[in-house]
Amino acid sequence: MAKRDYYEILGVAKNANADEIKKAYRKKAIEFHPDKNPGDKAAEEKFKEAAEAYEILSDPQKRQRYDQFGHAGVGGAGDAQWSGNMEDIFMHFGDIFEGHFGGQFSNAFRHFARGFAEEQGDGRYQQRKTRGSDLRVKVRLNLKEIATGVEKKIKVQRLVSCSNCGGTGGKNGSSSIKTCPTCKGRGIVTQFQRTILGSMQTQSYCPDCGGAGRFITERCPNCGGEGVVRKEDIITIQIPAGVEQNMQLTMRGKGNAARNGGINGDLLVVIEEEEYPELLRDGSDLIYNLLLDVPTAILGGTVEIPTVDGKVKVKIDKGTQPGKVLRLRNKGLPNVNSYGTGDLLVNIGIYIPENLSSDERKIFEQFQSSSNFKPSQHNARSFFDKFKKMFE
Repeated sequence: MAKRDYYEILGVAKNANADEIKKAYRKKAIEFHPDKNPGDKAAEEKFKEAAEAYEILSDPQKRQRYDQFGHAGVGGAGDAQWSGNMEDIFMHFGDIFEGHFGGQFSNAFRHFARGFAEEQGDGRYQQRKTRGSDLRVKVRLNLKEIATGVEKKIKVQRLVSCSNCGGTGGKNGSSSIKTCPTCKGRGIVTQFQRTILGSMQTQSYCPDCGGAGRFITERCPNCGGEGVVRKEDIITIQIPAGVEQNMQLTMRGKGNAARNGGINGDLLVVIEEEEYPELLRDGSDLIYNLLLDVPTAILGGTVEIPTVDGKVKVKIDKGTQPGKVLRLRNKGLPNVNSYGTGDLLVNIGIYIPENLSSDERKIFEQFQSSSNFKPSQHNARSFFDKFKKMFE
């Protein structure tokens, strides 16, 4: 069963802002919450469906991938907010109740969530991990590469993990790394406060090690203790068929390496299309403007039409009128979401020469007196109907 559109699930437009998406989700979450619909499996499914839609559309990066690639761009999404992180779940309910029962009730959920995380070791409060910066590159593609998909190898100057210290930043690897005595390597410190409601504990990143949980006693001479060095790297990119101008592909972990063994950034690949001299692109369809000579338009014949795969011969019926559109099925570009292939649309125009020889002029003067060459009201209406359809 095909998955429903996330915007349709929440009942918002595709250009909805973050506040509109959040408001729509709250409404759905309360309407279909299992506590309000005990034993109703349909309501439970709609509740989960709305949660999945909100997870994607509330995240700018996930929403961008979904807008570009549909469900294929966010494969594996859904159910993340129910993955076992109890703090996220209670924070999630705090957001829901904020708009309906006031800030005091929602804050209670959030406070309970933090306390639960601290007590259970939920995973939100852990050693601070640095993240490498993202890199952005542009890749130019011709129409043939877009039609078939292509593998590209590009050179990128990026930060990579230091091979001398293994990314630790220490002169002798891990032996030059010492545990922070303040936080005992946890990266966080816990403080207790007495309030009128009882004892409360709060956690924050260690002020001495900045949340890293360690110190470098001797820095690596190759990277200066940073754990990364700059290097020219060759990266292979698999570009799917059907990509479009300014579409952005994300290669996880192929950006700059993080200092001191953190998380690598991403490589963002921006697509640029080379202009094709004969074919115009309209989504997955291609357009070719064919200019027929007068004899072929009148008598019919065969012409060659350029396509992505080379030229093909197309039959022209006798009496072909300007404005007629021929559709060559599946001669366009594949859809990036694998929803089929577009068509090649051939717009027909008639070439009228500006200068005629004396013999040519005599021939057309004879035609001018022929009733067969005089347009009727029916011919005029037929032409304007075809012209109108071009703009519908």
